[in-house]
Amino acid sequence: MEAETDPVATDQLLAENQQLRASIAELEEQLSAQSARTNEIVAQTQERIYWLDRWHIDLDKLVRVPGVSQSRALLRAIRAPFRLLKKAARKLP
Repeated sequence: MEAETDPVATDQLLAENQQLRASIAELEEQLSAQSARTNEIVAQTQERIYWLDRWHIDLDKLVRVPGVSQSRALLRAIRAPFRLLKKAARKLP
């Protein structure tokens, strides 16, 4: 007993199979890109934590100290012109 195959149904299944394979490849590429971004963020965070631990800085204690937010605002205001100069210097050839 031979199974008869419908050529139209076979073509439809092959086309759907190709479409699904393309979709899987695209999703795997997106997952790979997301994984790379996540790994980069984790590495940056680990580096920051390393230096905070090395300098024995406890951010929770630091935030609770009165005047810290004003000091941070002052430091940001002082650094702003230097950052602008640095950014402008990078744009020059």
